[in-house]
Amino acid sequence: MVSSSQLANAIRALAMDAVQQANSGHPGAPMGMADMAAALWTRHLKHNPSNPQWFDRDRFVLSNGHASMLLYAVLHLSGYDLPVAELKNFRQLHSKTPGHPEFGYTAGVETTTGPLGQGITNAVGFALAEKLMAAEFNRDGHAIVDHHTYAFLGDGCLMEGISHEAAALASAWKLNKLVALYDDNGISIDGPVSPWFVDDTPARFRAYGWNVIGPVDGHDAEAIAAALTSAKTSATAPTLIVCKTAIGKGSPNRAGTAKAHGEPLGAAEIELTRAALEWTSVPFDIPADIQAAWDAKEAGAKAEAEWQKRFDAYTAAHPALAAEFTRRMKGELPKHFAQTAVDAAVAAHTKAETVASRKASQIALEAFTAALPELLGGSADLTGSNLTNTSSTPPLRIDETGAVVLGNTAAGLPVIGRHINYGVREFGMAAIMNGVALHGGYIPYGGTFLTFSDYSRNAIRMAALMKQRVIHVFTHDSIGLGEDGPTHQSVEHAASLRLIPNLDVWRPADTAETTVAWAVSLENTTRPSALLLSRQNLPYLPKRDLGDISRGAYVLSEPSDVGIKKKAQAVIVATGSEVHLAIKAQEILARAKIAVRVVSVPSTTVFDRQDVAYKKSVLPAGIPRVAIEAGVTDGWWKYGCDAVIGLDRYGESAPANVLFPLFGFTAENLADTVRKVLSQKSR
Repeated sequence: MVSSSQLANAIRALAMDAVQQANSGHPGAPMGMADMAAALWTRHLKHNPSNPQWFDRDRFVLSNGHASMLLYAVLHLSGYDLPVAELKNFRQLHSKTPGHPEFGYTAGVETTTGPLGQGITNAVGFALAEKLMAAEFNRDGHAIVDHHTYAFLGDGCLMEGISHEAAALASAWKLNKLVALYDDNGISIDGPVSPWFVDDTPARFRAYGWNVIGPVDGHDAEAIAAALTSAKTSATAPTLIVCKTAIGKGSPNRAGTAKAHGEPLGAAEIELTRAALEWTSVPFDIPADIQAAWDAKEAGAKAEAEWQKRFDAYTAAHPALAAEFTRRMKGELPKHFAQTAVDAAVAAHTKAETVASRKASQIALEAFTAALPELLGGSADLTGSNLTNTSSTPPLRIDETGAVVLGNTAAGLPVIGRHINYGVREFGMAAIMNGVALHGGYIPYGGTFLTFSDYSRNAIRMAALMKQRVIHVFTHDSIGLGEDGPTHQSVEHAASLRLIPNLDVWRPADTAETTVAWAVSLENTTRPSALLLSRQNLPYLPKRDLGDISRGAYVLSEPSDVGIKKKAQAVIVATGSEVHLAIKAQEILARAKIAVRVVSVPSTTVFDRQDVAYKKSVLPAGIPRVAIEAGVTDGWWKYGCDAVIGLDRYGESAPANVLFPLFGFTAENLADTVRKVLSQKSR
């Protein structure tokens, strides 16, 4: 019979061999957590290696993602599509075993981890989504949503401040199906952590309201398995299992030292480790009996088949709910959504309201949240400013028993709370939304001020890297914020966000552009979006064609629209709150018989993906261009502009109507700039 230590040693051997062959990586953490992984994966984890996307599987998150060889080892051993050739190709080009686990590249990897603290925060998102889906879809006698989320994390994850944000919310939401196993080895890259990590971690988590088990011996599989059994009995609290381990367990000279953390053990030390572990197999070879003991394909297929029987019974009893559940888990929008989007855009165009774009966003959300029950909103303690709540999204509340409280919509219909009060936790909110999106069943969106996107940035980047449909609502997008001053006035943030690959950034000018921005963001299944919205009111701008808005930039007004019967002599390129200044400048110049085209650019990132012919039709060659945006100027020069009116400095504390003229954001200054450019061109 295969012992627990042999199961764990298989992980240790694969980890040290792969890191040695790559001459790069982190062998210590996989070797130290091997017993934890063996206890979880062979005794508790509900999963099917033959179908990694089976909905009701347990989710496993390796928050300390530098220990990636632990995850690759257990996936290979359990029977996932990760052959030994991929382990031998660890950290090499185009392998399925990159340096840190990457979602979408390796079967069984639930989320991309590496930036410490975000994995455990993603896990909170997974667990929240499971809880809400269960409340929304389970019926008496039909529990089709019933799985756990497990996360491994280390000292680094706990030192990162985001772990505090995540842990506090996990307790507030009573996520009792979240189980975190803490690899308490006391070592980081710089050595023993005792001089700089003095937290009493168990006390800290008890203070949050977590169920804390341990410390247990992290190398005693029986003790760990028993702790996991106990964790699953928690009725109202997430669980932290504190596992005391030795980094590099099994290595005679490296175990318990920082040398085991981030470099290969070396050939000589590996031989000594093999002897110490009584592991006689050659590198990358797993004895047949150990491989068989790890193989989870048969058990996984059985677990999925049992669930399928339950789902078939559910479908028979509740066919409409089953169809809705299936649609939601596929990430498909309902068939009527396209018409809903068109109707919302036409309504915005017809009403032609003068409102702040943050209010325009809420107006659009009223239509979209009513049409899409999967829209799960929230705000980082700024709901009244971000306007992310609607009549269809009552606040999320959890009662003392851990149950989701049903709220009432404006129509009086009982529903789960779909608006989350995240508290002042921008980074946590962003990373939790990533977990919610990865879990499936919901499209998350959340709001804060644009200037605080800096707090969220790495989680936004991770959403873009993982190609997840997550929508960030960033209001108070410029000096238009006013009296709060430069600490809150965004200057560089729009340009900075536009630099993130695979992130769509929208800065709409009015209600129609805002509505289209929302519609495109909801339809886009392979990238996150950021909507940058104004605090101050913006006038509605008549449109030639609503359809072109979705292409990121379009011709808003031609010279003929202001009575000039000749071709454009210049093009004004504007975005967001500055577009109405471009229209006014066009009118000023028309009185001087100067013909100007106005191009609105709600999204440079979307426009940049358009074909060359369309780009040339919007920005024709040979015609001078002047851009205006209340932010840094660098990003606009790429459009061949002859001048850019922007703000390459921080703002001031004063009313918005004082600040815009102070910094040159007036129609008169814009018109004068166009005149200067044309004068220079004519010399």
